[in-house]
Amino acid sequence: MSALPDHFLTPEELADVLRLPSVETVYAWRKKRTGPPGFRVGKHLRYDPDAVRTWIDQQTQAA
Repeated sequence: MSALPDHFLTPEELADVLRLPSVETVYAWRKKRTGPPGFRVGKHLRYDPDAVRTWIDQQTQAA
């Protein structure tokens, strides 16, 4: 996995960093509330890299 950038991530960037097959996976996680927490800036969805790192840590501990 690539290092997380120091700016808020777009869904496309999150999919790229996590090497997901499609950005649609990010949107499906959001709909199911199973992925990292995101937030809206106006109509734009963003992800805090610190929250993504915490989510990744939780996923690796659960495995």
